[in-house]
Amino acid sequence: MEYDKEKTGVLFSNNQDGNEKRPYYKGKITFDGVEYELAAWVRESAKGNKFLSLKAELPREKQPVRDGQDVPF
Repeated sequence: MEYDKEKTGVLFSNNQDGNEKRPYYKGKITFDGVEYELAAWVRESAKGNKFLSLKAELPREKQPVRDGQDVPF
């Protein structure tokens, strides 16, 4: 039996390298057969309650590696 990933996701701890704007967690989630990149930040409400703020977006297309041959300068 194949595992059904529909409407499921996973988050992994992310190295922030001293940049607080980077997400604390990164991962992937699948909806309607489309896989999205998922990011999460730990936030604190005005009352001091901690929560996760999430962002899901389509994966960015990876740019091809340039070998320096077509650099215009």
